[in-house]
Amino acid sequence: MENGLSTRRFWAIALGVVLLDLVTKQIAVAALAHAPVPVLGEWLTFRLVFNPGAAFGIHVGAYSRWVFMILALVALIVLGSMVRQTRPTQWIRLTALALVCGGAVGNLLDRIRSPRGVVDFIDVWIGAFHWPTFNVADMAVTCGAVTLALVLWHEGRHGGETTAERAGPAEA
Repeated sequence: MENGLSTRRFWAIALGVVLLDLVTKQIAVAALAHAPVPVLGEWLTFRLVFNPGAAFGIHVGAYSRWVFMILALVALIVLGSMVRQTRPTQWIRLTALALVCGGAVGNLLDRIRSPRGVVDFIDVWIGAFHWPTFNVADMAVTCGAVTLALVLWHEGRHGGETTAERAGPAEA
């Protein structure tokens, strides 16, 4: 990623995710400490939960906090390598990487700050189906990871070229 605009765009998205995540978590801790707040009937509730594990309640025992902190740091190193390999024309890939990095940093900061775990507060029910409680960082990681998987799959099918690069300068 050598283009200045691409670098600024990456950092703006990643830092935006971290800041939005931090602010919403602070509001959740202050506003939801005593009782959950129904938003859309039984479908959507804001409920304060501290998750010492990982996504979907994955827990590895007494050392979960440290294990997931180390895994997040390793993931950020791998993602950083992917960012450096991303060409400025690959803005969708860069956006996806920024979302995943921003979300990973947001949840990592929670693990560093508190032994209670990551602050989750968005609780979704659809009938009898309950989605695990999540936060803004989780949404960014999920959206970014799905987008990145699709981009990498598409690049794999087309020899690493993006649609804009295949079209050529006149058509891009």
